[in-house]
Formats: sequence, C-alpha cells, structure tokens
Amino acid sequence: MDLKQHIRDIPDFPKPGILFRDITTLLQDPSAFRYAVESMVERFESVEVDVIAGIDARGFMFAAPLALRLDLPLVIIRKKGKLPFQTYSQSYDLEYGTDSLEIHVDAVSSGDHVLLVDDLLATGGSLAAAAALVERAGGVVAGIGVVIELLDLGGRDILTPRRIEALVTY
Repeated sequence: MDLKQHIRDIPDFPKPGILFRDITTLLQDPSAFRYAVESMVERFESVEVDVIAGIDARGFMFAAPLALRLDLPLVIIRKKGKLPFQTYSQSYDLEYGTDSLEIHVDAVSSGDHVLLVDDLLATGGSLAAAAALVERAGGVVAGIGVVIELLDLGGRDILTPRRIEALVTY
C-alpha cells in the first residue's frame, strides 16, 4: 500500500512556508491506519523493546496500537505542563519555534529498551528531546519509528546512530 496516497499536504500551516503533512486522512482510512501500524510492528518485532513511548500528540495515535500489538507497556511523552506527576523536562527547537517535552520520572525503569514513536521526523528536535528524556530516566533508546520522514530537514543526522524506521519519506 502506498501510504503517501493517504497523507494530505497542507501548504502554509502552521505558518507561511511550511508544507504540513497531514496524517488525519490516513487515520480516517482503517485499512491505511492498520497497514501503518502493522508495518511498524514488522520493522520492530525482532528488536529488543521493553516499552513503547509515544510523543505528544500525534505519536500517541501510532504508539498505542503498536504497544497493544506488541503486548508492551505504553509511556507518554507530553508537552510541558500536561503530566500530573513529577517529571523530567527537555526543551528543543522546532522548524517553526521552540517547545518542551516531559516524561514522568517513574515512566521508564533503569535499563528499559524504549521504542520512540511519532508521526513525523523533521528537524529531529522533538525526537532528540524525547531520547534525552528516556536516557535521563535510565532507559536506552532501542529505536525510533515514524510514519513520515522529511529527508531534506536532516533530522536523522542528529539522531544517529540510533535505529530509525520511517514508513514514508519526502
């Protein structure tokens, strides 16, 4: 299945000059959504993973069914101020601003192999911040799974040598 056929392009969102790759159309098609999740399962089922970590907010939509499918715990990495318990926090740059991510201090156990899941790899800032949070909590990043990778923004470069799997590249 060609997942690109299920991803809508939205020019000038969230600001002029940005071409937003919208996965809501993929989510609206159960067969495309199922295919995306199963494709991620295939890419990581042989990797040692103890925990799936979804990144706020679109990463949750792929991390949750992946965690269920692999029978693994799900951890959420949220934007600053959204988690109710004690957190570790990490700031990062976006292609259009700055933000911070947080993880509960007890979300990952020492030595846990964590698979980070998000919808998009662009500049790599949010995934690098998420990786730093996992490592700060004592975990090891076992891999990174994304639906879309924007190759020309070079995000992969700041995440190497970690294993990165993208279902679609632009």
